[in-house]
Amino acid sequence: MSKTIMLLGSGELGKEFVIAVKRLGQRVIAVDSYDDAPAQQVADKREVIDMLDGNALDAIVAKHKPDIIVPEIEAIRTERFYDYEQQGIQMVPSARAANFTMNRKAIRDLAARDLGLRTANYLYAASLDELRTAVAEVGLPCVVKPLMSSSGKGQSTVRSEADIEKAWSYSQSGKRGDIAEVIVEAFVAFHTEITLLTVTQKNGPTLFCPPIGHRQERGDYQESWQPCRISPEHLSQAQQIAGKVTEALSGAGIWGVEFFLAADGLYFSELSPRPHDTGMVTLTGTQNLSEFELHARAVLGLPIPGIELLRVGASAVILADKAGTNPSFDGVEKALEQPGSDIRIFGKPTTRPYRRMGVALMSGESDSDVELVRQQAIANAAKVRVVCDELE
Repeated sequence: MSKTIMLLGSGELGKEFVIAVKRLGQRVIAVDSYDDAPAQQVADKREVIDMLDGNALDAIVAKHKPDIIVPEIEAIRTERFYDYEQQGIQMVPSARAANFTMNRKAIRDLAARDLGLRTANYLYAASLDELRTAVAEVGLPCVVKPLMSSSGKGQSTVRSEADIEKAWSYSQSGKRGDIAEVIVEAFVAFHTEITLLTVTQKNGPTLFCPPIGHRQERGDYQESWQPCRISPEHLSQAQQIAGKVTEALSGAGIWGVEFFLAADGLYFSELSPRPHDTGMVTLTGTQNLSEFELHARAVLGLPIPGIELLRVGASAVILADKAGTNPSFDGVEKALEQPGSDIRIFGKPTTRPYRRMGVALMSGESDSDVELVRQQAIANAAKVRVVCDELE
């Protein structure tokens, strides 16, 4: 049965989700704060609104009467989701999940205090003075993040007292929404960061994808690879934690559950109730179903018989280096010369420094050296240059 799906946030992850549900015969309205966002280019209809304006959000929901609402970003008046759910609209994964996970305070307190999961030590601060006090208590180095942000925006590492004021200013300029408060986390000396894509179903067991390793800069992912080699013990522990936290939040869909792996064990880091940027590696065919196809099936209540690892894969981001318009891409031919290579250009209409404009993908046979495949993806991404009309 065809349903009307409203996508709130229409970036590159939303674009792949729209493609996945369109292949299953669904109708999509893609919403974003600017026109011609990536997912809007493949959707049936589009709306351009400020999703932090609750009245504007209510108006387009009343206008289109969607069967399902799928949030893709944090900057949304998620408290409205409880009303939509009561109206009979399916919220993905659920109104509770969206509200908890759109705010780092809610999800961290749920994980550490309510569920007793192991996390980095942390405190909150709502002003520069409170930040100074929190840093003194948590200790140096530490990481400062806005309670609402994405892709590393507003996130910085404080290594000395001289960094505190700069970290506060950056957190306020990079936050999404109107919440000034930040979380101050003790720095975890990890050797590996992993994403465990977790699929909760309406009528089936919770499923786990093979773990994905990733590397970040400026708080944003730069490369990811699958599978990430971790011990069976740590994998089992990660699956138990992911299962516990997704069950507490409820609902059907895919979740990106992030962990730090350090010398003294596993730490829960963050959770996103939607496809994860590091999971773009699944577009290489590493699994029988990509993270977007898994999300589509889970949201629609369709069967997922199982998740199989088929190949080794890696992704590496293609970044803009300046602000501009009308982007084009040089070097794509060179980046596609090797067997197993692929490219996704997202279709964003404008650029800015470090904006993610595409991703280079590389895959190899199941017995391939994952580190070699990763280095090939990085090399291919470096061959692509973003060209644009510079802003005056």
